[in-house]
Amino acid sequence: MNAAIQRLARRVWSGEGGVAGSLLSALLMPAEWVWRFAMTLRNRHLDRRPPNVVQGLYVVSVGNLAVGGTGKTPITSWLAKAVAEMGGRPAILHGGYGRDEPMLHQRWTPDVPVFVERDRVEGGRRAVEYGADVAVLDDGFQHRRIARDVDLVVLAAEDPFPGPLLPRGPYREPVASLERADAIVISRRTAGEDAASALADRVRALVPGTPVLACVHLEPTGLRPFASLAGANVRPGSTEAVRPSTLDTVMVLTAVGRPDTVLKNVSRVVGGDVSLRAYADHHEFSRGDVRDARRRAGGQPIVVTEKDAVKLERFADELGTCYVIQQTLTWDWGEQDVCSLLRIPGLCR
Repeated sequence: MNAAIQRLARRVWSGEGGVAGSLLSALLMPAEWVWRFAMTLRNRHLDRRPPNVVQGLYVVSVGNLAVGGTGKTPITSWLAKAVAEMGGRPAILHGGYGRDEPMLHQRWTPDVPVFVERDRVEGGRRAVEYGADVAVLDDGFQHRRIARDVDLVVLAAEDPFPGPLLPRGPYREPVASLERADAIVISRRTAGEDAASALADRVRALVPGTPVLACVHLEPTGLRPFASLAGANVRPGSTEAVRPSTLDTVMVLTAVGRPDTVLKNVSRVVGGDVSLRAYADHHEFSRGDVRDARRRAGGQPIVVTEKDAVKLERFADELGTCYVIQQTLTWDWGEQDVCSLLRIPGLCR
C-alpha cells in the first residue's frame, strides 16, 4: 500500500472523507464481508489446533487489533527492558516485515537480542539456544502458532471503536477476538485522557471478560539533532532539546503508519509551520527520496521519527539540517497491574 492510498484509507476510516468517503466506504462493504469470513475461518481453524510450546521460554505477546501505529513497539521495548532489569534474560521476537522496527529495538535495548523470523516458533527456539528465558513478541496477536503465557492487545484511543474490518476500516479482526487476550492496554498519542477513558469504558462494555489493565501515553518531549544519533545507542525519551523558537518552519519526512499523528506531534514541539512528506509504512528510503525531500524542504530543517532515523543514517550527509522527534512512554495508570499479570518471578517490585 503506497502512502497516498494509506492517507486516503485513514481519512475514510476516520469519517473525514466527506460524501466521496462515505460512498467509497459503502462500496467496500462486500470486501469487508469477505475479509470477515476469511478471518472467521482462520480463527476457527487455529482454535482447533494447539499452539506450539517452546520449552524453557516464557512468552509475552504484544499485539493489536488495528493496523499500524498503536504503540506496540515501544511497549514491547519497555517490557524487554523491565525483564532485563529484574534479572531475566529476555529476547524480542519480530516477524521481519520491515527492518525499521528490529533496528529500533536494537538501538533502544542494545543488550537484548532481537530475532527476526516469520516463523515465531523457530524464532523462539533460536532465542532459547541463545540463552533467553523470556520472549516478547512484537505484533504477536495474529501469530497464533506459538503458545504464549500472556497475550496483551494494544488499542489506540485515536481509533473509532468498534469499527469496520479491512479494507473498509482499520481492524484486522472483529471485537470478539479480544476475548483471546489476557488484557488490553490503551495507548494515546494525540488523544487526551478523556478519550482514553471513554475507549476503556466501551471495551469493558463490549468485552466484559477481558480486563482493561492500563493506559500508556506516548508524549513528544523534544527534538534531537539527527547527527547525534548516528551510531549511538539512544533510548526512547533521551533528548537534546531544541527550543521551538529556533525552528520557525520544518518539513516532516516519515514512513510510518500514521503520518498525520507525527505531523501533529511535531507541530506541538515546534510551534511553527510544519509540512509533510510521507511515504508508506516501512518504506525503505533511497538516496533519491532523500534528495527529493531536501529539495522540497529547501532551507528548512527536516524532522523525522526514530523509526525513520534508523533507515536514514546512511544518508545523513544529504539530509542537511535534520532533527529526530523524541517520545517518552509514560504510564497514565496500570503499570503495576501489567507487571503483576506477567507472573514472572522477580520481575515486579
